[in-house]
Order: sequence, then structure tokens, then C-alpha cells
Amino acid sequence: MTLLEIRPGLTLDDETIEFRFVRASGPGGQNVNKVSTAVELRFDTRRWPEMPAAMAPRLATLAGQRMTQDGVVVIFAQSYRSQIRNREDATERLVALLREAAEVPRRRRPTRPTLGSKTRRLDTKTRRGNVKRMRGSPDSSS
Repeated sequence: MTLLEIRPGLTLDDETIEFRFVRASGPGGQNVNKVSTAVELRFDTRRWPEMPAAMAPRLATLAGQRMTQDGVVVIFAQSYRSQIRNREDATERLVALLREAAEVPRRRRPTRPTLGSKTRRLDTKTRRGNVKRMRGSPDSSS
């Protein structure tokens, strides 16, 4: 049993993660036909009691298509030729996803436009209006 640290005070027991090994596609020669090196990592969020309630919707948004309707995050890793390295890669990607979801986004503080920006905008509008007015046909009454 190994604990993976997501952030200080929040750890994940690696026993809640399931690994399934399947045959990978891509390079590897004859090895690719014989050895199941690709890893399918499955992490059931419902079996992780320490997960903060506010983290669940952020995780669902960040995971996107990688999360099933049942709340299981599925990560598929087949970049490397070795099973061990693919397993490490999938675990690293899961931890990175959980760390990003654990981060509380800063609230946006609404700001007002400065006086300078208002005057620049109005000057530009006036200048543009003058250009358009000059495009008209000359008055015949002059």
C-alpha cells in the first residue's frame, strides 16, 4: 500500500486504483503482439472518502470524456514499450489531474474601466465618426 500525495493533507491510497493490461498498438515489433504493455487505469471517485465535496465537479469538468457516468476516471497509457513505465505514466497523469482539480480557482474581482480608457474609447469613436461623415457626398447648398 502506497500513499500518493495530491496536496498537503490530501492523499490517495493506490489500492483504490485498478490497473488492466491490454495489448498496445504502435511500435514494438513482435513484442507488441505477445506482451500486454498498454495500461488502462480505472479510479472510482466514489471509493475515495477523503475527496472534498467541492473537488468533485471540478474533477468531472477536467476529466471530460475520461470520466464515466458512474464517476470512474479511465486513463489509457500506451506510450512506452514497458508495462511498468506505462503504469507509472498513467499514475502520474491521474495524480496531475487530481492536483489540478484540488486547486481552488481564484474568484474574479470585477473591475471598472479607468477614466483614461473611457476617454480613449470616446476619442476613437469621435474620430471614426468624423471619418465616416467625410465620406458623404459634398453638400450642393454651399
